[in-house]
Amino acid sequence: MKAFLALLKARNLEFLRDRSALTWNVLFPLLLIMSFAVIFSNDTKLSYKVGVLGSLENLSQNLRETKYLDFVSFDEKEIAIKKVSQHQIDMLLELGEKPHYWINSTSPNGYILERVLKGSGEQQFEKSEVTGKEIRYIDWALPGILAMNIMFSCLFGVGYVIVRYRKNGFLKRLKATPLSAYQFLVAQLVSRLLLIMSITVIVYIGCDIFIDFHMIGSYVLLFFTAILGSICMISLGLLSASRIRSEELAGGILNLATWPMMILSGVWFSLEGAPDVIKLMAQALPLTHFVDATRAIMTEGAGIAEIAPELITLSIMSLIFLLIGSLIFRWN
Repeated sequence: MKAFLALLKARNLEFLRDRSALTWNVLFPLLLIMSFAVIFSNDTKLSYKVGVLGSLENLSQNLRETKYLDFVSFDEKEIAIKKVSQHQIDMLLELGEKPHYWINSTSPNGYILERVLKGSGEQQFEKSEVTGKEIRYIDWALPGILAMNIMFSCLFGVGYVIVRYRKNGFLKRLKATPLSAYQFLVAQLVSRLLLIMSITVIVYIGCDIFIDFHMIGSYVLLFFTAILGSICMISLGLLSASRIRSEELAGGILNLATWPMMILSGVWFSLEGAPDVIKLMAQALPLTHFVDATRAIMTEGAGIAEIAPELITLSIMSLIFLLIGSLIFRWN
């Protein structure tokens, strides 16, 4: 335990004394979120998003050919209705023997789509209204941006450090001590976890002051989810750098891991309506489950039961990454 605590303290001091890295970890997400808040303050849609319960093949040819309508299929009615209440989709259609549609009573887009539906010559639909506060794009994107910042800090903050240790011979000297590879990796994990969670809390509070974003879930559950997601990202960073000696190669591998997650994990845009192959690929990425869980808590008020699959997946991935990393870890 003494060896673990000594290594933990040394790593924390090393990071805190690197003022440039510390400042960048705090300022980058804050500046990014403020930029998006300004850019999308007057966000105007070029199309209307209409949800459809079931297959899109049941839509009439007349509706399919209507311009500026973007149709998205949903399997669960409750989830789709909640998206209508949050203005994430403008209208929800249920086809069948008794056609039905839902709109938000406070949504201008919903009102226009209702007029379009009535004037399209379609069969009579039964109407239902829902209410709810609009989820701005910045409210929707914030969980992904915070998770992305955690991802970069964990992967590059841990991966580059271990490669540098190995390159300058620091790991070789540690090998002569009773310290095991598992102890060393866990010390790196705990150190980075303490630092990144402290910084994330500061960034979260700062963003809330400047932007006043949407948060309707449990702060305790959000904090726990952030811890679990951070552990998973740190474990992936440890695995990526477990045998690499070149900083250039480490940078390439870490970029290879981060770029697919940035694009496919739903950080910037929703994957609803994307091909099934893309959705399947996204489910193999830890950031996808991290973003889905935090976004569900912040924008939908999800409880632990609703995000349990994401939490279980992150836990399993963390154990696999850490176990493999400790088994193949190389000191020299």
